[in-house]
Amino acid sequence: MKNYFFIIISLLLVFSCKQNKEIPTKDWTYISQNVSYQKDKGFFNLKSGKFNYQIKNSDLPFKKIILLNSSLLGYFEALNVENKIIGVSSPEYIYSEKIKNLIDSGKIQNVGNEQKYDIEKIIALKPDVVFTNYVPNFENTYNLLRKNGIKLIFFNEYLEQNPLEKSAYIKVFGALLGEEKLSEKVYSEVKNNYKNLKNLALKSTEKPKVLVNEMYGNEWFLAGGKSNLAQFIKDANADYILANNTETKGIPLSFEEVFAKSKDAKYWVNVGNHLDKNELLQINSSYQKMNVYQLGNLYSITGKIIGKSNDYFESGVVRADLVLKDYIKIFHPKLLENYTLTYMKKLN
Repeated sequence: MKNYFFIIISLLLVFSCKQNKEIPTKDWTYISQNVSYQKDKGFFNLKSGKFNYQIKNSDLPFKKIILLNSSLLGYFEALNVENKIIGVSSPEYIYSEKIKNLIDSGKIQNVGNEQKYDIEKIIALKPDVVFTNYVPNFENTYNLLRKNGIKLIFFNEYLEQNPLEKSAYIKVFGALLGEEKLSEKVYSEVKNNYKNLKNLALKSTEKPKVLVNEMYGNEWFLAGGKSNLAQFIKDANADYILANNTETKGIPLSFEEVFAKSKDAKYWVNVGNHLDKNELLQINSSYQKMNVYQLGNLYSITGKIIGKSNDYFESGVVRADLVLKDYIKIFHPKLLENYTLTYMKKLN
């Protein structure tokens, strides 16, 4: 009788294991450490930062979208889906001529800015989704939108330190907007271009030292050695003065500290939005003591600006290959003799 009892229990356990066995699902598409997604039979599952989203496949592709960050516009432009946008914030910071025309014609509405979003207008527009960077201080605003049935999806592409991973966000937007094939095509082209340019840069025997950014008040925030900017400089076969640093965030240093570290620097890039060298001296006259300032190899990110807008923060988010190409042109001009800078501009 005892043996019979154990046989029954064993059979029940086997049956239970079979019933509870997980059904295999398709692998997740990995974009970066922060973002991945997967599509199963009923849902589109998305992980973005600390947020998890489960979107019904029947709700996709999204057709009516509000963007609260202009840095996300580059993905829409690359996919030619600007017509899906019904609202934007801070239009004065938008570079795209097509988007500006849609705003002027009333097809895209201005829904405020980061100081004050027009909550009533956002709700009245009835978007399928609102895309934005996540800002903890706006949690009350987010909750108010959620209570009124507004779907929010947060993307923090600015946190990505690998240039190609930031470009790869286009694949997520392609999946959400019904442009998967085009998004794969765009990303593949950017990735291949980037790889070829990186190999081209290695043909130079010179590896110049590079200084970045500028002072704000009494501190000079240099990009961390593991930052997005440091990666671009490395891939352009140049030697960033903080290359050995292990941080991704900005490193605050005094002028004297930067002066000492940059004594052998040949190039100074990402010098804000300045248009000429004299502007720098009006902010800090000590700059003229620096060897790199005297050499004159200073470059700002003002190659494509209109008013307050700068395409470096728009299309440049997607086109990592063109950003890299600019740096290679700056550091190794002979490798790209017939290329004209896209996002960068030399300060005279």
